[in-house]
Amino acid sequence: MKMNPRVKSVQPEADYRLRLVFPNGEERIYDVRPLLGQGGVFRALKDESAFRSVHLWHGTVQWAGGQDICPDTLYEDSIPAREVEPAMVRETAAKYGVKTNRRPNAKAKVHHA
Repeated sequence: MKMNPRVKSVQPEADYRLRLVFPNGEERIYDVRPLLGQGGVFRALKDESAFRSVHLWHGTVQWAGGQDICPDTLYEDSIPAREVEPAMVRETAAKYGVKTNRRPNAKAKVHHA
């Protein structure tokens, strides 16, 4: 994607991640956790309700407390969703003690009647 990306949609995800969609249809996951550890204005986002207040704002994201992130940073420091989702499932399952039957990168078997 050429630089100067704009965010088309944003959805808060588990573990302080954002699911972003860019105008070309690309879905990417941005991990906000490193910013939370830096303190400053992002410290308030450790509160889950504050984190979930994220919304679109002039082609980027903003929270109710006024925090925002440059859209270039959101694009450059995010990972394509298709690469992150299997790891997110494993992390969430481990966090809640749930066993999964799928191996990383395993394809689901389809049974035909």
